[in-house]
Amino acid sequence: MTAAEKRESDGAVARLQDIRQRMARAASDAGRAPGAVTLVCVSKTFGAEAIRPVIAAGERVFGENRVQEAIAKWPALRAETPGLELHLIGPLQSNKAREAVQFFDVIETVDREKIAMALSKEIALLDQARDAGGKPESTFPHPARRAPKLYVQVNTGAEPQKAGILPEQADDFIGFCRDDLNLDISGLMCIPPFDEQAAPHFALLNKIAARNAINILSMGMSSDFEIAIELGATHVRIGSAIFGGR
Repeated sequence: MTAAEKRESDGAVARLQDIRQRMARAASDAGRAPGAVTLVCVSKTFGAEAIRPVIAAGERVFGENRVQEAIAKWPALRAETPGLELHLIGPLQSNKAREAVQFFDVIETVDREKIAMALSKEIALLDQARDAGGKPESTFPHPARRAPKLYVQVNTGAEPQKAGILPEQADDFIGFCRDDLNLDISGLMCIPPFDEQAAPHFALLNKIAARNAINILSMGMSSDFEIAIELGATHVRIGSAIFGGR
């Protein structure tokens, strides 16, 4: 490791410690237990050398935007450190559904019927292979495991350029996923508009979750995670405040 790499590694770990302290303080201020909120370290675009110090510091949950980028860099990291949990937090194309189901532990971006149907098909195949005592065909190494957890992404700001089901369609979409496709929707995710206050969007997501008996809320990023924790986030997705600018 060069001197510059050592400085960056130390900087990432120091920033991580600061985030941990701020998360604990925000949880305490909201009357919640410090362990009630999971940190998802957003490692998209960063290579393994930047991620390893954060793993060494004890983090086990990471978020990636692209299926192919994750497949390229995470098998080696998983081999080095068993028990890592990988979340897909970027848009998913239906032709990547099989790889996503086989590779990720959580898919946070279920946002339309076409994706939900593709995931349902691939999860059924995964379950069939497991029940038969075999392993699904795969082009990359991954330990045999259950199907990934699924979160519905809600476009709380109704932004046309952003992925996510519209808030007024969320109840029907969750029902379609559960009742028609037999998908276990365990969480909701949102990304508030950049130029608006985040709190109303987090409150809206919490309301949608409550009326659909959903307990997992993935909301809050580097700039607003403390507000998200106050409003019920169970997972916060933080990248630049840990790894630095991209």
